[in-house]
Amino acid sequence: MADELTLTTTLNKTSVPVTRTQQLIYVLIEAKPSEILSKTRMNVNFGFVLDRSGSMRGEKIARLKEAMELALGKLAPDDWVSVTTFSDSAEVIAKNGPVADQKTVLSKIQRIRAGGGTQMSRGMSLGLREVYRRFSEDRVNQLLLLTDGQTYGDEAQCLKLAEEAGEHRIPIQALGLGDDWNEDLLDEVGQRSGGDSDLVESPDEIVSLFTQTVERSQKAVVRNAQMILRLVGGVVPRQVFQVTPLIANLGYQPIGEHDVQVQLGELDAEQGKSLLVELLLPQRRPGRYRVAQAEITYDLPLQNVTGSSSRSDIVVTYTTDPQESQRYNAGIMNLAERVTAFKLQTRALEEARMGDIVGATRKLRAAATRLLELGETDLAEAARQEADNLEQSGQMSASGTKKLRYQTRKLTQKLPDLPE
Repeated sequence: MADELTLTTTLNKTSVPVTRTQQLIYVLIEAKPSEILSKTRMNVNFGFVLDRSGSMRGEKIARLKEAMELALGKLAPDDWVSVTTFSDSAEVIAKNGPVADQKTVLSKIQRIRAGGGTQMSRGMSLGLREVYRRFSEDRVNQLLLLTDGQTYGDEAQCLKLAEEAGEHRIPIQALGLGDDWNEDLLDEVGQRSGGDSDLVESPDEIVSLFTQTVERSQKAVVRNAQMILRLVGGVVPRQVFQVTPLIANLGYQPIGEHDVQVQLGELDAEQGKSLLVELLLPQRRPGRYRVAQAEITYDLPLQNVTGSSSRSDIVVTYTTDPQESQRYNAGIMNLAERVTAFKLQTRALEEARMGDIVGATRKLRAAATRLLELGETDLAEAARQEADNLEQSGQMSASGTKKLRYQTRKLTQKLPDLPE
């Protein structure tokens, strides 16, 4: 199978001025599966680990049951699924097996009752055991974890389990419902396992996030993807950000004298992944130059393909025409603005945590301005409100902190139509 993944590179400007200083450019690198690949689907080995503590009573547990019914409906008869619940104890209410054989799983879910405290590690331990005993390289092996509260006294054990999940290639999608949960812990659980974390602002959102998570796992047809950026001498990489499907600071690992490597992991069959790379270019005489080459390598388990690759050259024109060097790609500049807003709130939250109230307040107000310019009025108001909170009380609200932390990651999910 050839041309499974298309790699394209687009610059924020194709021409840079001939000057005696370094020039900064943005490169959008897009890895998109072919049309044939986008229609394929992975079988899954999926474990649900669900909080049923006392705080889940009422609408939360009702929406959870509804979400489980719809999520199970997205699975194929030969997919494997398990369901584990936890409070201050844990129970596997549906052992791992084919969906077709889970005749009573829905009735068991409907009988879940909320009560007790919260010990998340107990649920994680049993849930991961169920996924691991049916582990298969031919399937997506994943755990979905939902909690609405603080786990008590077992944070270190949760992180240890997440580490072990990562070693066994079982990513955890950790979802926090409402305001009263530890975002630092869930972020770390997601990262250590090779998964992710997200905010569920209200019980009504549980349904859509559960079904989206299942659908996304079925589309993870590209594995072990990594990018190597081969740079011409004098070209310096500054930052590498993932921009779709979510914004994330990927960083890079130097390899050799000029090359850098970026781990990408799994790619969605329909959307793929896009990166925004900042490069500093050296002085050059007028002319057209290749300044770098991007190469992505990846595996396709359904096709028994390993180590396939795609490449794309990054070419820049050095010009003495000032008008030519001032022509920008509006779409890429808009992406860069969204990444900047994400970076500002990330730094603001970190500075607030470290006690730098003045610095955090300044960055939150700067983020609010950028978000407003991008048309993100709701997020802009949240940033402004948290800046006010810092000035007045020296701390941010739990709800505002979570909203900024998780919603700014999604700034690139609904992009406006912009001219190039």
